[in-house]
Amino acid sequence: MAEVLLERSDRVAVITVHDPERRNALTLDLSDGLAEAVRACEADPDVHAVVVTGAPPAFCAGADLTALGEAREEGLRRIYAGFLAVANCPLPTIAAVGGAAVGAGLNLALACDVRLAGPGARFDARFVQLGIHPGGGMTWMLQRLVGPQTATAMTLFGQTLDADAAVARGLAWQRVDGGHDDLVAAAVALAHPATEAPRDLVRTIKASMRTTAALTDHAQAVDVELAPQAASIGTPEFQARLAAAKTRISSRA
Repeated sequence: MAEVLLERSDRVAVITVHDPERRNALTLDLSDGLAEAVRACEADPDVHAVVVTGAPPAFCAGADLTALGEAREEGLRRIYAGFLAVANCPLPTIAAVGGAAVGAGLNLALACDVRLAGPGARFDARFVQLGIHPGGGMTWMLQRLVGPQTATAMTLFGQTLDADAAVARGLAWQRVDGGHDDLVAAAVALAHPATEAPRDLVRTIKASMRTTAALTDHAQAVDVELAPQAASIGTPEFQARLAAAKTRISSRA
């Protein structure tokens, strides 16, 4: 059965696109379900971070070809809706890529803040081979991560990146050996520090990073960070952690 699964554990939500027989290709219904799952995570105060993955053997084989072949502008936007919900999520997101991430599946991986790659991971733009123009902001997302040369090689020359190449090119944070469960566990572990911080702080830091990423002036970045940093200093959470840190330091003296 094609579905999007949502599991929550220790303040980390794991969203799984589950249609392994069709390599998790995004139908309109799956894309809708992915967007709904992201919204559910955003609305849940106990979720501090989100892991996105696909049921083995693939991460996501792209858009369903029937849906893609019949789509026009409105249909394309509906296909985009799932991975754009991930891209716009105010919570930190990690893609656990255990297999092929192709076309729109590559977009889904790119939409996350961080990517972990299993030994079978493969990042494949595939658009030009299908005779279709990239969509969903793929050219923008990919160039930001890997630069214009690698993005051109992948988009126009059909080059794919395996797990090791993805790490070397900055597309993935690290390779995780083992099976799918090991990969997801590594992603959940990577997310853990965000679960120990106040949720509002995590969201605010991510928002600031998005703002400063578009700046070219250091002074502007200082100004962007100033108000939220001052606000965080005044929170009971920070004061309690500060007092605990001072106690630990005093006990060592």
